[in-house]
Amino acid sequence: MGPLAGIRILEFAGIGPGPMAAMLLADLGAEVLRLDRIEAAGDLGIGMPDRFKVTNRGRRSAAVDLKNPEGIALVLQLAGQADALIEGFRPGTMERLGLGPDVCLARNPRLVYGRMTGWGQDGPLARAAGHDLNYIALTGALHAVGRAGEPPTPPLNLVGDYGGGALYLAFGVVCALLEAKGSGTGQVVDAAMIDGAASLMASFYGMAAAGIWSDRRGANILDSGAAYYEVYECADGRWLSVAPIEKRFRAEFFRLIGLTSGTPSGDDPADWPALKELIAARIATRTCDEWCAILEGTDACVAPVLTMAEAPDHPHNRARGTFVEIDGVPQPAPAPRFSRTAPATPSPPEAAGAGTGEALAAWGVEPARIAALKAAGVVRQG
Repeated sequence: MGPLAGIRILEFAGIGPGPMAAMLLADLGAEVLRLDRIEAAGDLGIGMPDRFKVTNRGRRSAAVDLKNPEGIALVLQLAGQADALIEGFRPGTMERLGLGPDVCLARNPRLVYGRMTGWGQDGPLARAAGHDLNYIALTGALHAVGRAGEPPTPPLNLVGDYGGGALYLAFGVVCALLEAKGSGTGQVVDAAMIDGAASLMASFYGMAAAGIWSDRRGANILDSGAAYYEVYECADGRWLSVAPIEKRFRAEFFRLIGLTSGTPSGDDPADWPALKELIAARIATRTCDEWCAILEGTDACVAPVLTMAEAPDHPHNRARGTFVEIDGVPQPAPAPRFSRTAPATPSPPEAAGAGTGEALAAWGVEPARIAALKAAGVVRQG
C-alpha cells in the first residue's frame, strides 16, 4: 500500500534526519530494511523504549556486524537487490567499510545511493562534527529566528535535521529513482543539511535582495515584527496565533475582536508597536476558548497555540486523522494524502535486530546462510 509500494530501500541506522527520511519513505509504502549495528543502537543517551522511537516505525531491523567481512558481504548482497540505499555517516566512512558508492553501484548499477550529512560530501568542513544548530547557523536561518533584542532562537531541530535534511534526502532519493526508471542507471544523492536549510531560505533571500527584509530580528512581517503576525496571551494564560497578513483578513480580524474603524491598518511598520498593544489588550479580555468560538473558522487567520498533548484532540485534526495511535503512542500520521494509493497505518518501531531472520529471508537470503551468520555472530536476532 502507498505510492512507493514495490520499492526496496536499505537504511543504515543513525540518528536525526536519516531515520526521519526512512520513515517518510516507509510511510508511503517503500519496503525499508534498517541495518542496525550488532551492538545496541545509540539513542543520544536518552534510554527511550523502542516503541517511543517514532521515526523508526514502519520497517524491519536487522543487526549486522559491519566490522566483519561476512557482514559486508551480506550487505553487498542486499544492496544488489535494493532500489536505493541511505546512509548518514561522515564522508569516507562507507568507503572505509568497503560499502562506498563505487562498490555498491558496481554490484547494482541501478542503485540510488542517498548520503545524508550536515556539511556535505566535500568542502572545508565536510569531515567536521556538527549538529542541526551549527548547520543552520551558516545559512542565515538561525540568525533570522528570534525576537527583537533577543539572541537567535533554536527552532527545535526542524530546519536543519528534518526540513533541510530528511525532507531533501527523501525528495532526492525519489527523484533519482524516477530518473533511474528511465535511464536504467543509479547515482549518488548528496543531501547536506546546510544545503537544504539554505534552500528553505530561498524566499527570504529574495526579499532581502529586494530590500524588504531586514537582518534585524523581530523587525519583519514573519518574525514577530508585524503586529498582525504574532502570538497573543489570552485571559487564561493560553496563547492565540494571529496571522491575517492580507488587508481583507486583517479587517475581518479587527472587526471580530472589536477594534474600532480608526485602528491603524498595520501597513506602516512604524505603527506595529502601538498596534500590538491594542491587539494584546483586546485578546487579554477573553479566554482562549472564548476567542476560538469567535475567531476559529473565519478569515481572521487565528488558531490556538496547542501543546503536543492537546493537538491530537483538536476537532480539525481528529476529522482529518492528522494523528494516529500506534502501540499506545500518539504520533503524526503519514503525509501527504493520496487519492488512489493510500498508505497503510505504519507498524510500530522495531527494536534493533528484532526482525533480522525474517527480514533477511524476505530479501532472499537463504535460511542456511542466515543460521550460519547467526551462529558466527555476524548478525544478531532480537
